Amino acid sequence: MNDPHDVSQSETQGDAAHVPLPTLEPAPLQPGRGVSPRTGLLHSYENASTVDGPGFRYVVWLMGCHLRCQYCHNPDTWPVNRGQPHTVEQIVADVAKYAQFLKATKGGFTVSGGEPLVQAPFAIELLRAMKTELGLHVAMDTNGYLGHRLSDEDLEDVDLFLLDLKAFDAEHHRVVTGHDNTDILNFARRLAERQRPAWVRYVLVPGLTDGAEDIEALAEFVAPMSNVERVEVLPFHQMGRDKWKKLDLDYPLADTPAATPDQAKAAIEIFRAAGCPVV
Repeated sequence: MNDPHDVSQSETQGDAAHVPLPTLEPAPLQPGRGVSPRTGLLHSYENASTVDGPGFRYVVWLMGCHLRCQYCHNPDTWPVNRGQPHTVEQIVADVAKYAQFLKATKGGFTVSGGEPLVQAPFAIELLRAMKTELGLHVAMDTNGYLGHRLSDEDLEDVDLFLLDLKAFDAEHHRVVTGHDNTDILNFARRLAERQRPAWVRYVLVPGLTDGAEDIEALAEFVAPMSNVERVEVLPFHQMGRDKWKKLDLDYPLADTPAATPDQAKAAIEIFRAAGCPVV
């Protein structure tokens, strides 16, 4: 996820994957101005993730998300205005300390969230800076709901999209996330048409997203897309339950069991049978 906009593989590590930002001094925002292309609101970062794209990666989680996924691992990222302000320059300076290591592992830099496209101008400026100033491979972890905020030029500047697809049926997607998925599927089609490399991620939640028919429909949608390099099935876990409780939110999956290896295997086989490159 993600997501903090959902349960991405990075979140299977628990809260250790989301570190406060002690090394970056907050840049003051001008009152009433909010974020800008050069200043964004951050949730946390990790300087050696292995599950947010290829190789070791420096990952920054931005604040803000429109979706309200029932299984969201980090609902504390939903309100964009509760993040810590940082400039592109500050983040580049910190990432520069690890750039050679990241390159040596064929890794790079990933911007995630929340949903990074809530702060789209900042997210793109950040990725461009990592490429042009540090020569890093850059990835964006997105649910695609705000994909229309990216121009075709923006798409070309992202080396890899980690696309979190929640469900295929529009009404079922609304149950899972609070919104339908028309814009999300259109963004997936756009990535395919422009041949932008993508990894598709699917969170498997018992009783919610494990229906064979919907998985089959999603698999058939993804299979013809030659830009999709891999599909990852991410088993649901309960690591986010405490955050919902701390935020005094009603957690709809409090009694939902974690997905079993057999359930994950069944979903993987559906994607594989459709011709998807499952890992």
